[in-house]
Amino acid sequence: MLLEISKMEQRYEAVLGVVRDGRTVQEVADAFGVTRQSVSNWLRRYEEGGLEALADRSHRPRSCPHQIRPVAEAAMLEMRRLHPSWGPVRLRHELDRKGVDPLPSKAGIYRSLVRHGLIVPKAQRKRLPTYKRWERGRPNELWQMDVVGGILLEDGTTGKVLTGVDDHSRFCVSAGIVLRASMRPICAHFMAALERHGVPEEVLTDNGKVFTNRFGFNQSEVLFDRICRENGITHILTAPRSPTTTGKVERFHRSLRQEFLGSQTFPTLELAQKALDAWVREYNFDRPHQSLKMATPAERFLIDHSPTAPEVALDRRAVTDERTGDDWVTRKVASTGVISLAWQVFSVGKHRAGELVDVRVTDDLLEVWSGNELIKTQLRTTKGGVRKKRAQRPSSRAK
Repeated sequence: MLLEISKMEQRYEAVLGVVRDGRTVQEVADAFGVTRQSVSNWLRRYEEGGLEALADRSHRPRSCPHQIRPVAEAAMLEMRRLHPSWGPVRLRHELDRKGVDPLPSKAGIYRSLVRHGLIVPKAQRKRLPTYKRWERGRPNELWQMDVVGGILLEDGTTGKVLTGVDDHSRFCVSAGIVLRASMRPICAHFMAALERHGVPEEVLTDNGKVFTNRFGFNQSEVLFDRICRENGITHILTAPRSPTTTGKVERFHRSLRQEFLGSQTFPTLELAQKALDAWVREYNFDRPHQSLKMATPAERFLIDHSPTAPEVALDRRAVTDERTGDDWVTRKVASTGVISLAWQVFSVGKHRAGELVDVRVTDDLLEVWSGNELIKTQLRTTKGGVRKKRAQRPSSRAK
């Protein structure tokens, strides 16, 4: 009857072949079909620990330089359990803020989350190589605004929120709760945002009734459009059924639903507004944004929005002295926020009432400048609304 001997017994036979029988290490290695190094290691282990030392050992390495340290991994897992929406990028950023050294990689954090069952691996959509993130170049150049529901009150009623996000910085400029999304309360929150954060150059919205009467029967001007016109704001409308056009405010809605709304209810509308204001402050000033390279929206909005020292000290006369010639004129903004030039009357904003502005007259456009800031570009037309070529006329600049 043939018996199968264990690996430990075979190693012992090899050791005895050298120690007892006096055979060379090479001869024993050839007989057992192993390398000389294996036989030498068995001899060394047998001398150090006897027969038990010839048992199988773990092949696990003594050290793993890229392994997350237990303390850092425990802190990371605790943060993930408290904030289920945080991914590897945010968790790594928070570990860096806590001074963890060495800092684990994003891939290492992801593997740890998968290993502990906090992430379910799934196929992800590849980003197209032609993908490009579009954003405006400075704060208050464009606001994206929308109305979203989901405010639940204890009496069973639901409220809605007028949301507004600055396109350049993702700074939340408006988060006002209304019981009904009607014209006046929506516009009241819009006016409050203008007073608090300044007047943007453009506002991008969908075709909701509170924003436009584009598809109405009487084609009358709604209050929102009137506010934009009086403040010199260009109101841009998306194409119908195109939510991706206002993608930044829609992404803000996702964070709002996940981190604030959830399934919670509020006793009154006033308490809901206070809670939302607190969340918006945290979103603007404390919460890092991945699209901003982990900076907060306030860092980009307030720093980029504040003028630099040379711009503040810039004398208007030093700027306007360079604007000589027949293609430059000066106008004073009326109390209604409008100026009249080249058979055209258009608004640059009530907040500029009484201000002297410089207008560059080209063949097709009127460029309105306040100091070194371009505040308005208007298509040039004639009395009948037909585009007019520039006529040469003497300058009427104010002395």
